[in-house]
Amino acid sequence: MATKSWMLTDVDQDVYVDDLTISSADVPGAPAGLSVTKRRLRGGLRDGVDVVEVDNGTFRFVIVPTRGMGVWKATLGDLRLGWQSPVKGPVHPAFVPLSEASGLGWLNGFDELMVRCGLESNGAPVFDDNGTVRYGLHGKIANIPAHQVEVTVDGDSGEIRVSGVVDEARLFFNKLRMSTTYTTRPGQPGMTISDTITNISAEPGELELLYHTNFGLPLVGPGAKVVLPVQKMAPRDADGVGNLDQWDTYGPETPGAPEAVFFFDLAADTAGATQATLRSAAGDQGVSLRFNKSQLPCFTLWKNRQAAVDGYVTGLEPAINFPNARSFEQEKGRVAVLAPGESRSFEVSLEVHPDAAGVEAAERAVAGLQQGVTPEILPQPAPEWSPA
Repeated sequence: MATKSWMLTDVDQDVYVDDLTISSADVPGAPAGLSVTKRRLRGGLRDGVDVVEVDNGTFRFVIVPTRGMGVWKATLGDLRLGWQSPVKGPVHPAFVPLSEASGLGWLNGFDELMVRCGLESNGAPVFDDNGTVRYGLHGKIANIPAHQVEVTVDGDSGEIRVSGVVDEARLFFNKLRMSTTYTTRPGQPGMTISDTITNISAEPGELELLYHTNFGLPLVGPGAKVVLPVQKMAPRDADGVGNLDQWDTYGPETPGAPEAVFFFDLAADTAGATQATLRSAAGDQGVSLRFNKSQLPCFTLWKNRQAAVDGYVTGLEPAINFPNARSFEQEKGRVAVLAPGESRSFEVSLEVHPDAAGVEAAERAVAGLQQGVTPEILPQPAPEWSPA
């Protein structure tokens, strides 16, 4: 059977497709019910944003090439994945003031289900001696449009692949290229993200990378839990210490409550595979992230406990480093250095659990990873993970 590809954007070849709908009928042999739709959004802060909507017949998700190939939202049946951000996006990067004096301009565009943080820096803002922002919150990659986007559908398997290329590069500084592919199959309750980061410079380049994957109501609400195979855990700061006894449980909306953040070294199997699972309060719906610690050794749990209108949300964040100031992470050896032409690859899979049986299976998988490992829960921030 045929495999067909459609190039949606290729800046080098001056190719750009405004709108396109691909269905099973366009690929000989492909199972019924598949579709990929590319369109450009209009109006408000999303004006000019390109989205690619993928439907494998069961699971639907929306990729945003204009915002660094992030994932805006997803659905499986009546379960919506994502969160209710006070920002009504997806926001065009032109409206995101990354150089704002506070260093927090990145938040003006934050409303995705999955947004990458990096590539040169991915943590807290860093300022020079004059108080000027040197590295803004969470980096730049999420606000750089892809310069190449392609869709491929396999007629034999029905597998859908959406690939994109995003460069974070400028004269005299880092020059990194992210090549990403989203893969999903007919009926699969999720997707896999495969990224390769390449240093396209003739000089060494430095890399930080974090997958900020965010969930809110209705999946996450009072009584919902995060289920992790913990090898070692520590609160990031005093606010985390204050929530330590409830680190794995979500409470009610609490206007004015500070965010609570926890850093982890997760347990894994002998091949390095591990997972993080979220389950609803009733245990009848959930979602898991699967990844490999050899690629992504650090894990952050973020709990924003504010009212829903202000952004009640949790973040599951596998990464190569913790999202601290870049200088601290560099001091601790968690900033990767890529030689000229060197690449590193990363893979994260997301699976939705639409019923209690799926949630129970995911919890058993986490329990299997935890077996034989006694969790080390630190009562205070760990000096090697959190700056003083």
